[in-house]
Amino acid sequence: MQIIPAILPKDFADLEAHVARVKGLVPLVQVDICDGRFTPAASWPYKKRDANFEAITREERGMPFWEEVEYEFDLMVNKPEDVVEHYVAAGSTRVIIHAESKGNIAEAIEMLQGKVEVGLALNVDTPLDQLDQFIIPAKTGILSNDKGKIQYIQLMGIDNVGFQGQTFDNKVIEKVKEVKKKYPGLEIQIDGGVSLETAPLLRDVGADRLIIGSAIFESGNIVEVIEEFKKL
Repeated sequence: MQIIPAILPKDFADLEAHVARVKGLVPLVQVDICDGRFTPAASWPYKKRDANFEAITREERGMPFWEEVEYEFDLMVNKPEDVVEHYVAAGSTRVIIHAESKGNIAEAIEMLQGKVEVGLALNVDTPLDQLDQFIIPAKTGILSNDKGKIQYIQLMGIDNVGFQGQTFDNKVIEKVKEVKKKYPGLEIQIDGGVSLETAPLLRDVGADRLIIGSAIFESGNIVEVIEEFKKL
């Protein structure tokens, strides 16, 4: 499984400080973007929109340590179609849209085609049929990702998105099994409640990537805990 640290930045300085702690340990980080509408609370750049973000979207400067770390943006926002191009301009490798967002999800995903890898996030209780319009199975019945509009799915392991340090919801274990059965070949990553205790459960049912926030950054020894996750 790939281990991806998740950062919920208060401001640009906070983002930079978090990335500095994991650069060289992992190739990619996920940045949680919360607009305070889809989520109860806002994160950077919505919480404190500053000159740094404007410069990044104009491609006048890069994300912190962009030459050493790739970025995945988890857009927990309403109307993602209005902002996805900003995160493409920011140099993202992957962008995630949430199926429960208000707005035109299909348009947002279409705007990202051919520019970045696209993921669709589903809450624990969101039906899997939300994926159907974005996936075109091959005639063999095996998923052909290059024919679909999304390359992977992010299953949320918590009930309330936009916060870190929440309790893992075991219902996501069964959901991973359902995805494996209904959409064979679709890459799955889990975000929320992932720890050294829950990670083996997700490994055993076939999760491909783990998105980990507090279990890494509040561990007291980031290098050691990332190595422990990698050994699972």
